[in-house]
Amino acid sequence: VTQLSSTFMAARSSQHIVIIGAGIGGLSAAALLAQAGYRVTVLEAQTYPGGCASTFTHGGYRFDAGATVVGGFQEHGPHELIGRQLGIEWPVRRYEPAWVTHLPDRSIALTADNADVLRVFPQSEAFWAHQSDIADLGWRLSSEGLPWPPTSLTEFLRLARVGLAYFPKDLLLLPLAFRTTYQWIEQHELAQDLSFVRFIDAQLLISSQTTSRFANAVYSGTALDLARQGVYHVAGGIGGLAETLVNKLRELGGDVLYRQRVTRIHVEQGRASGVSVKTGRRGKAEQFIPADFVIGNLTPWSLDSLLGEDSPAGLRREVMGRPLGWGAFALHLGVDADKLPRDMADHQQIIRDVEGPMGETRSLFLSVSPEWDTSRAPAGQRAVTVTTHTAVQPWWDLLAQDEGAYQARKAAYAEQMLEGIETAIPGFRQAVRLMLPGSPVTYQFYTDRHLGQVGGFAQTSLFKARSPQTGLPNVRLVGDSIFPGQSTAGVTLGAMRVAADVERTMPIRRTVSLAQSAG
Repeated sequence: VTQLSSTFMAARSSQHIVIIGAGIGGLSAAALLAQAGYRVTVLEAQTYPGGCASTFTHGGYRFDAGATVVGGFQEHGPHELIGRQLGIEWPVRRYEPAWVTHLPDRSIALTADNADVLRVFPQSEAFWAHQSDIADLGWRLSSEGLPWPPTSLTEFLRLARVGLAYFPKDLLLLPLAFRTTYQWIEQHELAQDLSFVRFIDAQLLISSQTTSRFANAVYSGTALDLARQGVYHVAGGIGGLAETLVNKLRELGGDVLYRQRVTRIHVEQGRASGVSVKTGRRGKAEQFIPADFVIGNLTPWSLDSLLGEDSPAGLRREVMGRPLGWGAFALHLGVDADKLPRDMADHQQIIRDVEGPMGETRSLFLSVSPEWDTSRAPAGQRAVTVTTHTAVQPWWDLLAQDEGAYQARKAAYAEQMLEGIETAIPGFRQAVRLMLPGSPVTYQFYTDRHLGQVGGFAQTSLFKARSPQTGLPNVRLVGDSIFPGQSTAGVTLGAMRVAADVERTMPIRRTVSLAQSAG
């Protein structure tokens, strides 16, 4: 193992933080720490930033690789808070309606005033009033940098101070802290309306990675608030958020190095000492980058793999016992703009059944590039991303057993998804010019996510939420694996917490020259 450069060795006198992965969580933490005065280097295996919130180009189209809907730009929202702190102007435009959800017998537009939801489900008014109260409190608490779950005395004391500051309003959360969202729906006497329950399940699947019978009610209160707080388009595609953060990080003196695949986190005397990297997928020579602190924009499985025999016992137990999360099957489509219905909302959610399992082509989320953003597609075209939740392991098992059967399953999923879109948007299939299907295997190749998992863990209990801790004193996780998980807004909140934790754990050392000392 050789040293990457003499520059890194010369920087040992100043605290060096290495961040693995240029996703939104990793880049947000990097920019905050660079602003605080640390030396920060982000290592990214791909040639572009963003991870599961990136944008790639193909055939003149700019496709969003995973996430297509972003929020959190409202006052005191996560992106607004970090943007204000870093002096960032985000390249976003608000969009209404947030999306349209199509159930088998009705369609509902989700808007800031909730008018269409109340038109379709008038009996739910009290539920939404309760939800708004919970969400307002949740946003206020999160703007305080609420450290949940607390992992140190400092975090516990901060949690107590925030709780006292919002007392007695925060008592509103207690009755729901131990309930599922379905029990909350039952409390409002809405559980007999199967269409309403399915409508809620559709929202929670994309924001909580689970449905009402399992989702924690307090978490769902904020998760169901996206349309009210606002959905935004990002100019050039969702990858523009990551590109904005990269530019700010470099302006602050930090750096992002692409095509740098981390192969190992080295541990000496119980602390991370640095990382080994290879350039590109086929690089052979390993180079070593020393680090005083390592932050992984990773899943726990990936962190465990990089630590090898140095992986702490608790982390090893976690990855052996934790159930796998969802993956996504995606279609990236180039379509003729003039063949789409006039005034069609840019985001569409299609639910094919009122009862039974969701995901696996039975629930689809479709996002069309905005008409005003001509950078996203050739003239007269639009870029479309369609996703459905899918279990990850069967795709890998099938690929290992029979590649032909794996390809046939991809083709079958693509066909079922097109059929589903056609039920809600008649004539859509005729608009398709280009189709790129992708399974969890595809996601793993382009994002290095373990088995192609996306979206983090199902939010079933506040008391099972994962903290950034890893079992090593100078290694933290960031991204959708830690609370609050899902979404660019969620991982930004996690990044703010991790950055504050690093500053407490490893206070920055200011060097003073001899001349200054003499003076």
